[in-house]
Amino acid sequence: MTPKLCIAQNPEADALLEESPLALLIGMLLDQQIPMEVAFNGPKKLYDRLGKLDVREIAEYDPEAFATIATTPPAIHRYGGSMAKRVQALCQYLVEHYDGDVAQIWTKDKPTAEVVLKRLKDLPGYGEQKAKIFLALLGKQLGVTPYGWRKAAGDYGTKGSKRSVADVVDAGSLAEVRAFKKAMKAAAKA
Repeated sequence: MTPKLCIAQNPEADALLEESPLALLIGMLLDQQIPMEVAFNGPKKLYDRLGKLDVREIAEYDPEAFATIATTPPAIHRYGGSMAKRVQALCQYLVEHYDGDVAQIWTKDKPTAEVVLKRLKDLPGYGEQKAKIFLALLGKQLGVTPYGWRKAAGDYGTKGSKRSVADVVDAGSLAEVRAFKKAMKAAAKA
């Protein structure tokens, strides 16, 4: 059995991430300009306010009303209004391209890692880095290992690395990832 996710550092939020591919995709979408555990708690906030996380419901929700849900304290993100738009765009894309079945991104037609990576990069709000990190997260923590996943995920797929959310399994590994990111920022400034 795969280990329990511990990304949000909150058992209820982590349980939702583990059972809902949509929650995991939304958490990854929110993971920018805020601490990762705050980002991955965002889907639980939406779940609590909506009563469920339903890709079609979010896709069709009135944008202003959804923005209110996303920005009600505690907001899902530091930039709750703009992230509400991104979450809705993501859900609309998932309905349009995957009939709302999020897992099809990595299961439809038994794709190689390169195909999964391309599908992730095509998602609204996902770029190259976010897609590679998510692919590494699938492989390292969820047992989703399409052919060539480590190579396609780049450095994020490296066994034993502590560089992204894909490597967070407890509070200690979160601290290691945070230290790695801090060192990378310092090196970039030097």
